[in-house]
Amino acid sequence: MKILEINYINFRNLDDSNTKFFPNLNLFFGKNGQGKTSLLEAVYFGATGQSFRTAKASEILKYGASKAGVYIVYEDMIGRKTLTVKFVNGKKEYSYNDKKVAYDEFYGKLNVVTYIPEDIILITGSPSVRRTFFDGEIAQTSNEYFQNLKSYNKILKIRNRYLKEQKTQSPEFSVYEEQFIYYGARVIAARLEYVSKISIILNLNYRKLFDDKKELNLVYSSDIGDLKKMGVEEIENLLKERIKKRFAMEKRYGFSLCGPQKDDFLFVLNGHEAKSTASQGEKKSIVFSLKLSEIDMVIRAKRENPVLLIDDISSYFDTNRKNSVLDYLEKRNIQVLLSSTGGLGIDSENFYVESGVIEYGKEIR
Repeated sequence: MKILEINYINFRNLDDSNTKFFPNLNLFFGKNGQGKTSLLEAVYFGATGQSFRTAKASEILKYGASKAGVYIVYEDMIGRKTLTVKFVNGKKEYSYNDKKVAYDEFYGKLNVVTYIPEDIILITGSPSVRRTFFDGEIAQTSNEYFQNLKSYNKILKIRNRYLKEQKTQSPEFSVYEEQFIYYGARVIAARLEYVSKISIILNLNYRKLFDDKKELNLVYSSDIGDLKKMGVEEIENLLKERIKKRFAMEKRYGFSLCGPQKDDFLFVLNGHEAKSTASQGEKKSIVFSLKLSEIDMVIRAKRENPVLLIDDISSYFDTNRKNSVLDYLEKRNIQVLLSSTGGLGIDSENFYVESGVIEYGKEIR
């Protein structure tokens, strides 16, 4: 996949305009606060309908504006396509090839992978941060997972309401209980399958780029027990048994204590959880290895390269790690949009960003 062009209106501090991209490395340079990150955010917003900087869509609006929009032209192996996201009156509207669609039909059409300084939270943050991240990544290439997760979250809210209101004796609760177990088991099974595949790639990327003497693994930690090599039906039975054991406690607390909403994804470096033992440099390297592994997973699922967005690469790595990353990227046939305060010494198409204006071909300062 390659993004050919992006148009943006009332997006952050960017001047209303459009930018055309090149197939390989696109470098956006300039001082801090000029709009480099906003451009990458606009690309991500146009591809996913979300921001990598905020959960509140209203924050993308230019000061004083009431609506905003992003229009992307891209191509995949089939041909030229378009995506549009509009934010109007507090609501998002999505279009695919100039036809309005629901978010379910929009998400996953254009695959992008982001790498930003804040991504370190994937290791240091709470389990919910990691669940949200991996759910998004799996859903980006699997509509079945997207739908199962959506159904599970809906049933989870209903089940919690019945628990809170002490309505567990009603016939409806039994029906929701069955759906809760059905969708919960499928969400867990898909996560397990994803982790088993990406963990191998993750270790190879980490060893190849950063440290060939250490082993890196991604482990799925489930609240219901050790699930290795279990099928969906076995997971259903295990989840059902765990619910029985904790049901009295669930009724007392008024919310669900079992299920995939309680699980975690752990990064294990040389047998120890990276969150508590890895250095800052190792954590950054783990996250970048993860992002590269995402690319490989998208390629496996879609038979196409996603687009990679890297924000402020110079501040994130020391010189050795940065050079290793840049050398790797130059060798891959992947479209990369990256930002920096200055030149990176790579063969790239360069764009200068100042006060929200993006100019192509200016000499790097």
